Amino acid sequence: MRWPAEGLARMEATIQYFGDCPSWHVLDECLHAAAAQVGVPVAVSYEVIDTRAKAEAAGFRGSPTILIDGRDPFEDPSLQVGLSCRLYRTPEGLQGSPTTAQLVAALERAGRA
Repeated sequence: MRWPAEGLARMEATIQYFGDCPSWHVLDECLHAAAAQVGVPVAVSYEVIDTRAKAEAAGFRGSPTILIDGRDPFEDPSLQVGLSCRLYRTPEGLQGSPTTAQLVAALERAGRA
């Protein structure tokens, strides 16, 4: 499904990560590609989670985490809150970021919500 950008409310996305995490750059690239495919404007912000206290306050379940309109579309309650690397189940196996196709689906779900 491709939405025309005109008339759509802008979505907010936050990429949460900790310093030295290489996967947040991949997630950022895939998110921008997904937004372009869907045709929805997405305002992306970045949040560094670099202490246990920040991780607990944010409910951070690993780096990188994406929030779309404040919600984690890949929420996995089995993941513990803390400063750890996060892996995503993708068609290619476990990866450090969801795929562009998975992010397209997440944006489409968020747009319907």
